[in-house]
Amino acid sequence: MDGRRRNPYELTEDTPVYVISVAAQLSGLHPQTLRQYDRLGLVSPDRTAGRGRRYSARDIELLRQVQQLSQDEGINLAGIKRIIELENQVAALQARAAELAAALDGAATAMRQREAAVHASYRRDLVPYQEVQQTSALVVWRPKRHGQTPD
Repeated sequence: MDGRRRNPYELTEDTPVYVISVAAQLSGLHPQTLRQYDRLGLVSPDRTAGRGRRYSARDIELLRQVQQLSQDEGINLAGIKRIIELENQVAALQARAAELAAALDGAATAMRQREAAVHASYRRDLVPYQEVQQTSALVVWRPKRHGQTPD
């Protein structure tokens, strides 16, 4: 969710609104097939307080996908269940990768800001050091004593 409060009456693709007979009609499957898929854990709709099944638009799409994999591709139900599990895992990993990329971008931005703040805090009265060529000249330093005049 994006952090904003959602309208409780707003319908999304995850809102469970379809009873089993409507879901069966929309998916092109028999209601008993939907019950079987629910028992096997392939498509698990939400339940009402009275234990009735309520399917969402996402559930209907998943039912169609299960039917397509079973009928057109010849994949058995155990294989379809594994495919669905792996697809869900991939989706979760992609979401996590996106979260981590956003966190990394935020950290990189914060680091650049801190680096800029450090550079801005440098003292401007300091003179850059320049290496002096070595010579064999000898300089004698005599400290000035109080009361003495310079030579």
